[in-house]
Amino acid sequence: KPFDVVEHCHNLGLGVVETRLPGTDPEAIKTLRQKVEGYHMRLILDVGYPRDEAGVAAFDAAVKAASECGAISLHAAMTGRRYEDMNTVEAFRQNFERCQKSIALAEPVLRKHRMRLGIENHKGWRSAEQAAWLKRVSSEWVGVHFDFGNNVSLCEEPALTLRNLLPYTFACHIKDMAVEWYEEGFLLSEVPLGEGFLDIKGMVATLRKKDPNMALDLEMITRDPLKIPVFTEKYWVTFDDAYSPLPGRDFAKIVAIVNTNKPSRPLPRVTGMSPEAQLKLEDDCISKSIEYARQMLA
Repeated sequence: KPFDVVEHCHNLGLGVVETRLPGTDPEAIKTLRQKVEGYHMRLILDVGYPRDEAGVAAFDAAVKAASECGAISLHAAMTGRRYEDMNTVEAFRQNFERCQKSIALAEPVLRKHRMRLGIENHKGWRSAEQAAWLKRVSSEWVGVHFDFGNNVSLCEEPALTLRNLLPYTFACHIKDMAVEWYEEGFLLSEVPLGEGFLDIKGMVATLRKKDPNMALDLEMITRDPLKIPVFTEKYWVTFDDAYSPLPGRDFAKIVAIVNTNKPSRPLPRVTGMSPEAQLKLEDDCISKSIEYARQMLA
C-alpha cells in the first residue's frame, strides 16, 4: 500500500524526514511543502545525481524541484559495499573516478540553486579518501551526509571517521552498531540507540558543537547482520598501499573493538520471521531509539 513517510515521521514526533523527491509536478511539490511546513518539520531529499553530461538537465530540474519543496539539503549514497561489489583495485579506481565526475557535473547546478548535497559515507570509500576528494571539490554546496557506523565495515573506528569527515558534514544518519565474530570475519548490525558500541553521546556532542541545528535522521535498519569478511582475500582486493591503503593498525583497532564489545543481546535477525513479526521488530527498535534520543540526547 502507499506509505506516507512524512506523515509517519510526524506521528512519531520527529522533526526531520528524509525521503525521495515526489517528482517535478508542481502540484506534488506544493503538497509536500505544505505538509512539511504545516508539521514544522525539516526535509532532506534524495534526487539522484548526473552520471554523465546527458543527465545534467534532469538533475537541474530535480534540484529546482527540491528547492521548491523546501528541502534543507539533498542526500546521495553513491556506492554499494566496496568489498562485495568490486573485485580489483582498478575497478575501485574507475568507480571512484565516475563518482568524482558526477559531482563535478553536479556542483554548478547545486551552486546555481544554492542547494547543498550531502554525500553519504556508504561503505565505498574510507574517510580519508572521501575527505581528500571533498577538499579538492572545495564547494560549500558539496559535503557529507555523515553515517555514524558505515565505515566500521572498512576497518575504521568511528572516532576516526568522524574526525576526518566532520569539516564537511552538514547532516547525519544517526545509528548505533553491534558486532560479533563469525567464521570469515565479523558481523555488523544496526541496533537501537544505546545498545551498541558507538559513543553516541560523544559523537552527537561533537556534531552539535559544529552546528547546533544539524539534522540527524534516524537510520534503524532491521535486517540480518551484514557479513564483513575481513579474513578472506576478496575483502582485501580493492585495497592497495599505493592507491587506497588500509593500514594494519586500523585493522587491529577493529579487531580490538569486536573482541571487547560483545553484544548485550543476540543481533537482530529477520530470516524466517513473518512480515508482521518483522514490522513489529522494526517498530520496537525505532521506538527504543526515539526514547533513548529523548532521554539521553535532549
